[in-house]
Amino acid sequence: MAHETPTLVASKRERLGTRYAQRLRKSGQLPAVIYGHGAAPISVSVDEKKALAHLHHGQHVFNLEIEGEGTETCLVKDLQFGFLGDNVIHVDLTRVNLDERVKILVHLDLHGELKSAGEAGAIMVHDHAEIEVECAVRDIPESIRVDLGAYESSINVGELDLPDGMVAITPEDTNIVHIQIVAEEEEPEEAASTDEVADEESDDGGGDDDAAKSED
Repeated sequence: MAHETPTLVASKRERLGTRYAQRLRKSGQLPAVIYGHGAAPISVSVDEKKALAHLHHGQHVFNLEIEGEGTETCLVKDLQFGFLGDNVIHVDLTRVNLDERVKILVHLDLHGELKSAGEAGAIMVHDHAEIEVECAVRDIPESIRVDLGAYESSINVGELDLPDGMVAITPEDTNIVHIQIVAEEEEPEEAASTDEVADEESDDGGGDDDAAKSED
């Protein structure tokens, strides 16, 4: 990773369960569990504001200073969201070392437009916002930059310029962005106006009246 791994202070949670987790969140703490590397799971809580700030910027790895346990390097494995899906209420973390290779989803930071995006009827369709990659923990980026202006009408995973040491797990032929051409609809011929139809009916009606008068 090109940036320094952030450190969070973690307090052990002695009381578990939904009620106690809600109390923690009300006090500004975010519940979490640390797993992995053959050690027993540890239930902890971290400062919610600090943790969410890092998560929103795409951070995947943290150093957790755990009271009485020392410091653990941990990878975010799962986020649990609230009922409405707009707030993180719990984090699952797994112990890792920085040289360990892991598989992880990384966000794609898209810039610009495909070259053919300016053509008539062209719509740029975003197929995937993230891809799964494998790399060393220390090399996990916050995101992968993709400059769309270098590509004509589509770009797939196999065409991405990935950092050294990183390989894509998502199939190479998976589209990330592509151009879809929408055919322009032909305008229907204008129907005769109501006035024109009314005039024609009036003319026809007048002829019948004249004929009736002649017979009289």
